[in-house]
Amino acid sequence: MAKTRLTKNELKHQKEELKRFNRYLPMLQLKEKQLKLEIVKVHQTIKELAQDIENFRNKVVAWVDVFAEDIKLSDFCSLKKINTVSGNVAGIDMPVFQGVEFNESEYDLLNTPLWIDAGIAALKEAITFKAKLEIYHRQLEILKEELRIASQRVNLFEKVKIPEARENIRIIQIYLGELQTAEVVRGKIAKAKINRRKQLAASV
Repeated sequence: MAKTRLTKNELKHQKEELKRFNRYLPMLQLKEKQLKLEIVKVHQTIKELAQDIENFRNKVVAWVDVFAEDIKLSDFCSLKKINTVSGNVAGIDMPVFQGVEFNESEYDLLNTPLWIDAGIAALKEAITFKAKLEIYHRQLEILKEELRIASQRVNLFEKVKIPEARENIRIIQIYLGELQTAEVVRGKIAKAKINRRKQLAASV
């Protein structure tokens, strides 16, 4: 930490800094709180999505045995693109799931099993679930990183900057107070000397 100058200008500067820190701290604390709430929301969304995926798997397992046939659904349908838009959460830009685009191949209805349509629909649903989950996890990573930064700043202001400014103000005020006292004492001494000289001159 740089040595604080013990001057009136530095005292003014430290008071302005303290005022600024005290003004910014509530804003940082509010952002930290908002980020924590958003993280809880995303965790809840992921939990709900995981339950939806489990329900989907239970629904599919009833006819999944037909996949024993030597047919790869990925030959007919695969992920092309995950579409997102930019959303704003607590002042942070992050991806928001919008939809999924698929690569789809045409197939001969006569030469493919009856279940192929249902299989492709299920595959699309599974891919969509996975894409959503990926975006929510990405949101979580962004929010956690922003929370880490916000928490660091809150701690910096609470534990370093504000106490440091207060201590600097206290030290400068003590020093300036001592200077003022010394000046008063010197003034009184000088005045006493002048009075004594006057008294001596008058007595001669």
